Amino acid sequence: MKTIIFVFGTRPEIIKLAPVILAMKKRESDYKVILCNTEQQKELSNQTLEYFGLKADYNLDCMRENQSLSSVQSRILTSLDKVFEENSIDAVVVQGDTMTVLCGALTGFYHKIPVFHVEAGLRSYDIYEPFPEEVMRQMTSRVAELHFAPTVDNMVALLNEGISEDKIHVVGNTVIDALFCLSDEVVENSKKFFSDKNIKIDNKLVLITAHRRENHGERIDRIIDAIKYLAEKYSDHTFVIPVHPNPNVHDKIYNRLEKYDNIKLLPPLDYPNLVYLMKNAKLILSDSGGIQEEAPTFGCPVLVMRYETERKEGIEAGVSKLVGADYDKIVEESEKILFRGKSETRLSAKNPYGDGKTAVKIEQIIREYFRV
Repeated sequence: MKTIIFVFGTRPEIIKLAPVILAMKKRESDYKVILCNTEQQKELSNQTLEYFGLKADYNLDCMRENQSLSSVQSRILTSLDKVFEENSIDAVVVQGDTMTVLCGALTGFYHKIPVFHVEAGLRSYDIYEPFPEEVMRQMTSRVAELHFAPTVDNMVALLNEGISEDKIHVVGNTVIDALFCLSDEVVENSKKFFSDKNIKIDNKLVLITAHRRENHGERIDRIIDAIKYLAEKYSDHTFVIPVHPNPNVHDKIYNRLEKYDNIKLLPPLDYPNLVYLMKNAKLILSDSGGIQEEAPTFGCPVLVMRYETERKEGIEAGVSKLVGADYDKIVEESEKILFRGKSETRLSAKNPYGDGKTAVKIEQIIREYFRV
């Protein structure tokens, strides 16, 4: 039996690791699974674990107010070191590009334990877009033993960086697996959730998320200006914004947009409710990485409010478009969609990020690695 530790801390990490965790937990005689939550997003991460019926074995409570990147990194590394010393671990699984991912990979490296990186090979090649994630995922690749790349483009990026081909496996993205976990009951619960809040879910729904660090400051001001214009012009549309708790985002959005009747400001949503909005939206404006991957499953166009994206497959497939934090581009591209009916704007392109069978492939590759 091999002891596998999953290190995570944010909602997207849990969403994308949960299918792999569940696949490994089914093979109780082969794996002992340890779940370690740094609680980089404390409430969101624990809420999402519950949705998948999972509970962390370790909760590290590593975040503090107004912390620097270096201070949170040192805190996570120190906490993880204690966890690793308490257990005999055969492999570390991390996902994506957060501070938690980098710290999990470094701790595994320091203990000479193989690191398995889910969602490997995403690159923008601009170390400040997204910041600090681009550097974190590149550094994680330097110490990973197995690289689970969602697409061929991701594999090529890793090969170009000198990663051995036998360590790279193109498997798709586990975020698509997670979408298929939604039951009919969950969908109905989400429907009631928005009904209770008097939020109309119809053919004129716009979903907006904005939280990335590089969009703070003047960029978030320009994004808000664009939303304000669109909400005023398309007053028959409903704009739903789950507002990130970071005060650099939260306070500005509430101060400037709360007064509009057709803009619905909500606290961060749990995973099923967010998926329900994606499924029903006419348009999505977002700087999120995960939404770029999920929305094509539902045929919903996405305008990416970033200047660079490591998820170029969606751009190439025509399911998403880069608009940055550029007021004119956000307004222009949004209007191309908003003035038309929802049925006219639905996308028929196949989701380029996966087929919902990624977790099974990853488990099989790990089993072969250990020859369990």
